[in-house]
Amino acid sequence: MPPPQGAGSRAWTNEVTVYLILLVAITTIGPLQFGYHLAELNAPQDVITCEKESISTSNISLDIPQCIPMSAGQFGLVSSIFTLGGLFGALCAGPISSHYGRLLAMRLATIFFVVGPVFEAIAPSISMISFGRLISGIGAGAAVVAVPIYISEIAPPQGKGFFGAMTQVMTNLGILITQTLGLFLSRGQLWRAILAIAGVIGLLQALGLTCVVESPKWMAANGNPARAKRNLQKIRGEGVAIESEVNSWGIAGIRRSLTDHPYIAEEEQSLLRSPGGRTGRGSGNSAKQTHIGFLEVAMNSHYRPAIISVVGVMLAQQFCGINSIIMYSVSLLSEILPTTSALLSVGVSVVNLVATFSCAPLADRWGRKPCLLLSIAGMGSSSLLLAIGILYSLAPLSAVATLTFVLSFAVGLGPVPFILASELVEQEAVGATQGWALAANWTATFVVAQFFPLLNAWMGQGKVYFLFAALAAGFFVFVAVGIPETSGKKSIDEVWGRKSAERRAD
Repeated sequence: MPPPQGAGSRAWTNEVTVYLILLVAITTIGPLQFGYHLAELNAPQDVITCEKESISTSNISLDIPQCIPMSAGQFGLVSSIFTLGGLFGALCAGPISSHYGRLLAMRLATIFFVVGPVFEAIAPSISMISFGRLISGIGAGAAVVAVPIYISEIAPPQGKGFFGAMTQVMTNLGILITQTLGLFLSRGQLWRAILAIAGVIGLLQALGLTCVVESPKWMAANGNPARAKRNLQKIRGEGVAIESEVNSWGIAGIRRSLTDHPYIAEEEQSLLRSPGGRTGRGSGNSAKQTHIGFLEVAMNSHYRPAIISVVGVMLAQQFCGINSIIMYSVSLLSEILPTTSALLSVGVSVVNLVATFSCAPLADRWGRKPCLLLSIAGMGSSSLLLAIGILYSLAPLSAVATLTFVLSFAVGLGPVPFILASELVEQEAVGATQGWALAANWTATFVVAQFFPLLNAWMGQGKVYFLFAALAAGFFVFVAVGIPETSGKKSIDEVWGRKSAERRAD
């Protein structure tokens, strides 16, 4: 969602304080860590796995092996196990945030961010480095759930879209940082420093979180309205009127009117629910409100089309191949770009960061469905060009195709899937639908991370992108036929083109 323009924009920018910027900067280190760990093995892969000798001898002398011999399948396991930790952390973070606060959830995540890299950096074996990445994944999964909730509750009401985009921007910044470090530290035992630096970042965030206040909205919902007002006043600045914002939380202390920011309110609520659809304490819903369960929503014919749509789009996001570039681009392109593949990975990260920030408003301006279709078409075409470039050793074509691949992802498949769950079903089913989206996304990420190296080795270098192109064609048809447009629609019934009377439960 783009920041509001004109007078509205000036109104909310007046509420931006140094302390608010500090809070956003500290808390979004969590998403930065997600991007960092996702890509940390890309540049030094060949050095880690003993496939290539070091560029130069490191001055570091440690009583641990310089590299860890492993096959393509074993390296895929080491890479993909991070996503299993992420799935577990994400499923746990919602209930913890709801019951015990956003701040505690973020602080717990930093423990995993500190401990995981220790095991990764000193690992002498596949099992230990895998364990470290599993621990880091738990922290990352928790962060990408808790941080967006917190930011949506501390941001000025009219600036939630702008500040909410910072989580994805910081994720891409994390990818850029680790790819840049890989340029200089992929030699000797210095590759271990790439993994260790993540622990230092986690420790710095843990210290920074001591300066962070709990979400005012959560505190109001949990029986401490006076403390909530003090926290909000600190965030907005002394002398700034906060009464209207406090009143907008409603009698229950947290429920804000959906007439102002319906998507933001629904997103906050959906992230706080467990996959079973139960609302945690302080979620802001009435105790009498019924919520559809995780399995029940899939069995109900009224909601089933939305579940199919959400799961399908999440699968498209991963099975069009984005993480094959983020996680494996250096080794993939090393044969045709032996001296510049690592540098290209940095360029890819820069394009990813800039494009994500620049394309953020497009989903609201063009609509969700056009952005998805354009994104899938661009990624499918880029996959074809990349396969041809690698197959025939056409270095310029491969480089351009890699960059357009990432640019196409940023247009639609990057941001849009995460907002569809709250726009395709009624409020009582948002939590369960979000659970299906979350499970599909992390599972598909695991499949790509685990099996891409195996498929690439089995099919021949680069030929796997013919498969990604075919999958993109299939997902293009799926989105064109099965996904309704949600932008600009006033109700769920309007989204699906049905009358309210048609709603029923099985």
